[in-house]
Amino acid sequence: MSEIVSMHQPISRARSQIILWSLIGLILVAGIVLLIWITIRPYGFHGMVLQSPMKAIDFTLAGQNGQTVSLRDFQGKVVLLYFGYTTCPDVCPTTLADLHQARAALGEQADEVQVLMVTVDPERDTQQVMADYMGHFDSSFIGLTGTTEQITEVATYYGIYYEKQEGNSALGYLMNHTATVMAIDKDGYLRVVFPFGTAAKDITADLDYLLSR
Repeated sequence: MSEIVSMHQPISRARSQIILWSLIGLILVAGIVLLIWITIRPYGFHGMVLQSPMKAIDFTLAGQNGQTVSLRDFQGKVVLLYFGYTTCPDVCPTTLADLHQARAALGEQADEVQVLMVTVDPERDTQQVMADYMGHFDSSFIGLTGTTEQITEVATYYGIYYEKQEGNSALGYLMNHTATVMAIDKDGYLRVVFPFGTAAKDITADLDYLLSR
């Protein structure tokens, strides 16, 4: 009996080694497949993706520091374009605070992102008012204003709705307006739209991806 057992021991050991190496091979193959899948799968944006990115329409408005500002001035940067107003009681300050947080989280890449806010209340939002307001959130943010006709034209380009709503609050009238943020990539294409309330960390993730392209 001892001879029989000893004859089978080498066979069992060889079979064990075959099974072990087979398992190692399967693990390696699975790892390679996973790596390839991670590499080639499309990025999943957190904002609303435009299925057919279109070239953002250029415009020129009055900047907060007395200069004229055009969208084309920021070619090579990712632009976050927002339409709001300085006496907005909640939505606008919340959005700008989130954009500041998202941009700051990029670290050294923050300088490659430019936030532009076009006022939908040019009657009250002068260049000086815009300068003071934007400075509360981020010194790099630029506020833009112009004539009523200019603002209407730019807002129409980008599908922004706004209208005056009379009220009795200390702020006077309010402005109902579309509260989305549009991300324009480094090549000037409108790529992603962030609905109001998109988390700052999600905006940061999408910005990081756009900057890497």
